Amino acid sequence: MVPSRRAFVGASAATLATGGLAAPAIAQSQPQVKWRLTSSFPRSLDTIYGTAQMFARFVAEATDGAFQIQTFPAGEIVPGLQALDSVSTGAVDCAQTATYFYSGKDPTLAFGTGVPFGFNSRQQHSWWFFGGGEQIINGVLAKYNVTSIPMGNSGCQMGGFFRKELNDVADLKGLKFRIGGIGGQVLAKLGVVPQQIAPGDVFPALERGSIDAAEFVGPYDDEKLGLVKVAKYYYYPGWWEGGAMLHLVVNAQKWAALPKHYQAIVRNAAEAANNWMLAKYDSVNPPALRRLVQQGVELRPFPAPIMEAGYKAAQELYAELAAGNPAFKQALDSMNAIRADQLVWWQIAEYAFDGFNIRTRGKS
Repeated sequence: MVPSRRAFVGASAATLATGGLAAPAIAQSQPQVKWRLTSSFPRSLDTIYGTAQMFARFVAEATDGAFQIQTFPAGEIVPGLQALDSVSTGAVDCAQTATYFYSGKDPTLAFGTGVPFGFNSRQQHSWWFFGGGEQIINGVLAKYNVTSIPMGNSGCQMGGFFRKELNDVADLKGLKFRIGGIGGQVLAKLGVVPQQIAPGDVFPALERGSIDAAEFVGPYDDEKLGLVKVAKYYYYPGWWEGGAMLHLVVNAQKWAALPKHYQAIVRNAAEAANNWMLAKYDSVNPPALRRLVQQGVELRPFPAPIMEAGYKAAQELYAELAAGNPAFKQALDSMNAIRADQLVWWQIAEYAFDGFNIRTRGKS
């Protein structure tokens, strides 16, 4: 019979108290720590914001409540896009955010979340831990007095809701599209007018016609925003976010002050939250997509000419940015080398397996 955790902890405490280690040392190994976490995302996005809440829960459970992290949605402490700055100054201890929000500080940070025609979610994860991603991104973030740990991934996103149908690259000219970061810069090369708009303001902007299209994440979150009520064309894939990685960003001094075993708990809790978020999206997106279709949405793949033009524009932008930014060039070279190998393997195993299963859908 496997002993319960309570019995194990109780027996261990009794042994240590009567043995060579004094009981006070046990308490000292579990110091009381209280952090505040600000998120870049609103509470209404229960999968993304819920990932931050799950992370805090995992940390508390692993420390018997000694390490408490209080989570705050975007706007309660600071606006969502100021999360990194608030951690940098020490105004809050940590944040749940996406590093590509801060590509204006350094475009290299876009690689931390994902860039157009980059990795899918698993490839992004592999690049972070085994392809130099962690060293590259945290090397840049060190200039802002923070360090980061992966904590969530959306999987491949949708291309967004459009008020009009797209047939060719010419249809993008002058299109006011809610999209930011590197993806917005790529689309700007094709004539799009990128608009950076907070999630809560997307629906009214699309309804009024002040924007023509908007992308956010995927069916589950897009349904919550109600975009199907004002734009019926739903395009895929979101080639600018093939596997968007989110991060726990921690103030450097706060991180250094944590006991080593608390640092290990934070890393493992973030990894558990990362897996929870991806699994949750894989669970809730399919039924949400069915509901959107029932509400009248028209699914459309991006036309091949738009995909090809987007790829070409992305490579042009990357070359321009790499020419003046050594860290960006390092990240780009690393991504391209690993991506080339990954795609060969993916085509042989994953793609072949998934492709066959897709073809057999409905036969069983």
